[in-house]
Amino acid sequence: MLKRIGVLISGGGTNLQALIDAEKNGIIKSGKIVCVCSNSAKAYGLTRAENAGIPTRIIRKNADCGGDIDEFSRKICEYMKEMQVDIIVLAGFLAIFGGDLLREYADRIVNIHPSLIPSFCGEGMYGLKVHEAALGYGVKVTGATAHLVNEVVDGGRILLQKAVCVEEGDTPEILQKRVMEQAEWIILPKAVEMLCQCSE
Repeated sequence: MLKRIGVLISGGGTNLQALIDAEKNGIIKSGKIVCVCSNSAKAYGLTRAENAGIPTRIIRKNADCGGDIDEFSRKICEYMKEMQVDIIVLAGFLAIFGGDLLREYADRIVNIHPSLIPSFCGEGMYGLKVHEAALGYGVKVTGATAHLVNEVVDGGRILLQKAVCVEEGDTPEILQKRVMEQAEWIILPKAVEMLCQCSE
């Protein structure tokens, strides 16, 4: 029985595309993406989902939930349950949630973070900020981490990590692209498959 996967996004959906491709290519073989939820109506990831025939929903914290995190979490949780989701994947989801969603899906939410946790992680560390910090610090190796989600930002158990070399002349944008291509798009699908298998 395939595990039902719900994906949360905020933007372009490149990690979502990696998951869609991994499902097609048999890297994710124990699960199936059944829905995509975005906290932004402008997220291009919604178009990627629609192109793949995956149902989508938009749930915005401010516009739909009056800025209330608990209400936001509850609405996402309701949608995931409505779609009978077993595993949730945060694929570039830039909103904080808690409450119902964390409780209902404890140890069944996986996130991808663009650094080798515990470096350059935690509150306020997302997107280009992570790569700016890595370059500012002068590290020679960075990478990505797939981890479980708990009430601490980037604090859940690590599932997989992959290192990526920092090169001379890297800008945050160049480094971000390399980390995506060489780490995020590889380990996120593998971590999702792991989670689908161990949630039997």
